[in-house]
Amino acid sequence: MSPARRFFRDPRVYQITALTGLLLYGVRALDFEIGPAQAAVTLLTVLAAQWLCTLAFGGGKVSFEPRSALISGLSLCLLLRTNSLWLAAAAPAAAVASKFLVRWKGKHLFNPTNFALVLLLLCADGCAWVSPGQWGSVAFFAFAMVCAGGLVVTRAGRADVALAFLACYLGLLFARSAYLNEPVEIPVHRLQSGTLLLFSFFMISDPHTTPDSRAGRLLFAVLVACGGWYVQFRLFRTNGLLWSLAAFSLLVPLIDWLLPGDRYRWLRASPVFSTRSEPVPQLHETHPVYAAGLPPGTEH
Repeated sequence: MSPARRFFRDPRVYQITALTGLLLYGVRALDFEIGPAQAAVTLLTVLAAQWLCTLAFGGGKVSFEPRSALISGLSLCLLLRTNSLWLAAAAPAAAVASKFLVRWKGKHLFNPTNFALVLLLLCADGCAWVSPGQWGSVAFFAFAMVCAGGLVVTRAGRADVALAFLACYLGLLFARSAYLNEPVEIPVHRLQSGTLLLFSFFMISDPHTTPDSRAGRLLFAVLVACGGWYVQFRLFRTNGLLWSLAAFSLLVPLIDWLLPGDRYRWLRASPVFSTRSEPVPQLHETHPVYAAGLPPGTEH
């Protein structure tokens, strides 16, 4: 397969396009509270951090890979709100650093965007917050269709965890409303959240932080959905899904041990830049493949 064809078959290209379109539409038409300066700082920092971490931790064996970093940066642009450009830079730096530093057996534990958001919520309370992402029904359903199309592009590589999470979380929301005799419009309104879509299709479905086996991913999805519901409706804290994902990500090594499976690895083209002089070998087209023992950053 030619490098160009391999590049466009990479599902991250679709994800970057979708997130970029959503960000541009949100800024121009929906008055997202993010200025050009914050967006530029976030995206430039995430790319710079990926480059520096590749140099520092790659051991000369890892190529610079901007696609996964851009997904994290665009997701932070859509979700993170702060009046400080320093915090806008700290978030993407923390997101990328977590991939290289917080690892278990060659696999990073936390979704980078989730890690950065939770870290800022803990350490910069009041100075950084997460946008609720209420976009209105038209924008919401349009983006929902884009996310659904993403499942086709990824060839269902991690569609199971996203769909299992949504089924469980939606079931919990409607069951609670039925128990409280709430009108159906209330749970439907709660579902019209851009944050929920971004979480479902770009965070919990991250193939490098979810369990390796299908059974493990289904268990993980149910745990995160139940945990998020409990934090939101029993502890009455905002951002329940973010807290739940961060907490249950710590159980992924245990789930992988109990329910082992093949580790996912992106199908990718030749890198944009390389930190080594020798040619970069092409990956086999079949995936997922087991990637244990690879240097930090190889699988990003």
